[in-house]
Amino acid sequence: MRGKKETGNPILDKTLSLSVLIVKFCDQLNNDNKREIAKQLLRSGTSIGANIREAQNPESNADFVHKFKIAAKEIKETEYWLDIIEECYTKYDINKISELLDEVAKITNSIISTMKNKTKINHLHIRLTYYPLVLGRGRH
Repeated sequence: MRGKKETGNPILDKTLSLSVLIVKFCDQLNNDNKREIAKQLLRSGTSIGANIREAQNPESNADFVHKFKIAAKEIKETEYWLDIIEECYTKYDINKISELLDEVAKITNSIISTMKNKTKINHLHIRLTYYPLVLGRGRH
């Protein structure tokens, strides 16, 4: 068995913890014959960490951002399933999952925003340095 490892990367550590909480919670839902909603929550909730982990080996900055955007969508879907569970089944305590999901959402959105800004700056730099040369207005 590989065992749980702390990576030192907060988003990786938090998404792994979130996935573990979701798997355990879905086991509880399955035991209570709530299989369909457990299946949906399990898919969306564990997909968050899978996409973020996959983003650690991107083919490009755009690929990195794309994986994080997919994770952000999965966060929203997971929130949806948790809302349904909270409304329909009062016996379940989803507070710990919800709190960790909120933390992951904030970090994920911050990373997406940072990378978008970084990309804009890079594009601006390319326009200011490359295009004047192409148009014959820059240094020769």
